[in-house]
Amino acid sequence: MKSTLLAITLFFIGLFSVTAQEQDSEKKDSTKHVRKNIIRFNLTSPLIFSNDYLVIGYERVIKENQSFSINVGRFALDGFGGKISESLQLLKNNDDFGINTSIDYRFYLGQVNKYSAPRGVYIGPYYSYNHFERGNVWNFEGETYQGQVNTDLTLNFHTIGFQLGYQFIFWDRVALDLVLIGPGIANYSAKIGLDTSMSPEDEALFFQELNQFLADKIPGYDQVIEPGEFERKGSFNTTTAGFRYMIHLGYRF
Repeated sequence: MKSTLLAITLFFIGLFSVTAQEQDSEKKDSTKHVRKNIIRFNLTSPLIFSNDYLVIGYERVIKENQSFSINVGRFALDGFGGKISESLQLLKNNDDFGINTSIDYRFYLGQVNKYSAPRGVYIGPYYSYNHFERGNVWNFEGETYQGQVNTDLTLNFHTIGFQLGYQFIFWDRVALDLVLIGPGIANYSAKIGLDTSMSPEDEALFFQELNQFLADKIPGYDQVIEPGEFERKGSFNTTTAGFRYMIHLGYRF
């Protein structure tokens, strides 16, 4: 949450300070060759999720006021660690795997923008997908079971929606892309696989403790699952409102 607030604060500070500069830069560059490509880096997700969350994007202008973009990279969460509760303690993080991919189609508003794509206000649909897997080793003290528990966590997030954004172009080369509003519909699913046989009571307690831990680790996690669902089954699958907010820094060529 602190990282999210930091990103939003930096956005508003930057927005007001660079608008005039961007306008001056555009006037100087108006007669230059039109550059249709941008390669960019996602700045927001590493602040919210993990420094290892790295996504690279590419945008291509295909018509005067339209473009298509694709983003691909690694979805990551910070390593779990420490004592979770009186009954649950993490012993080891095994190797993890994560992927993020998204596509969007942008309509730059010609009646609003002074210059053609890829600069100015844009709207358009988007789709994003996140997948994450991690194995962990825990020490668990239940009512009838005490010992080591191995788990395999799998997360999948699908989101489709519509976004509003603004892209600044500085010095004809530097692109600052702000996805300002991106409401959508999202499907979230998670599953924990256990390799240990426990009583139903101990299993429910284990999932309850783990569920609370994941809610503290994953932004928005506790907003998308129904109370008690994860504790009963060690998994959940739900469709609800989604959202997209993002800042990209890119190079135009």
